[in-house]
Amino acid sequence: MLDYQRILKDCFLDMRLEVQDIKAIAEGSDLQKKSFLFAKILLNNTKPFSDLTIFSQDDLKLLLENYKVPQFNGDFAFRRKNMAEVYFFDKPLLIDELKWIA
Repeated sequence: MLDYQRILKDCFLDMRLEVQDIKAIAEGSDLQKKSFLFAKILLNNTKPFSDLTIFSQDDLKLLLENYKVPQFNGDFAFRRKNMAEVYFFDKPLLIDELKWIA
């Protein structure tokens, strides 16, 4: 279940946003704003798998495919992105430490 207050607390302490702003971005058509919200949730949220459901499946797939892992904090961002791909879309797990040993 989505907790908009958690999203605000985890991701937007440095900005003045309200719950309706987050809903408007997630449900809107501005891909740049959605990408910004997606990156904030992916990298800063304490429950990213739960809160990434704010996006439709189509939007989430597009956002994950278009997300560019930054150089700063790149390992962390790569891991979060890959875990979201595995969780939502059954993509291959690329993080060796998390793979099952057969």
